[in-house]
Amino acid sequence: MSKDNKIAGTYEVSPAAGYAGDVAPATAWKILTEHKDAVLIDVRTRPEWNFVGLPDLEPLARKPALVEWQVFPSMQPNPDFVTALSGAFADKDTPLLFLCRSGARSAAAAKAMTAAGYSTCLNVADGFEGPLNAEARRGAAGGWKAAGLPWRQT
Repeated sequence: MSKDNKIAGTYEVSPAAGYAGDVAPATAWKILTEHKDAVLIDVRTRPEWNFVGLPDLEPLARKPALVEWQVFPSMQPNPDFVTALSGAFADKDTPLLFLCRSGARSAAAAKAMTAAGYSTCLNVADGFEGPLNAEARRGAAGGWKAAGLPWRQT
């Protein structure tokens, strides 16, 4: 049984076009806890990592991989994204969980790595900060932080 089947058969994964699917932040944490080879890849920009915060994987004795999907400040797609991750993760069955601010960039990253031959690319739905709330602010309506998962700010 491939790791893709283990993930999809064991956890709640919402179907998605072009990659293995979407998972809630709490499900992503559970996958990271139960699969030592799973990797959380934060695809936000350097300013977001520095000023908004980062997922804290220290309780799991790990760190998230930080690779910008779009390069700040131009916000042009990172031409080295797939190459950087392919060089870091040779095993194409490695579960890769992608995280951005709200789930859009990370979905695109999951699609790109699936197209590069990786079998278990998952998007963390609602991202790190979640969707906008009624006051047009992020952070309370969903996402990693609102789920109460570990995070830190530098």
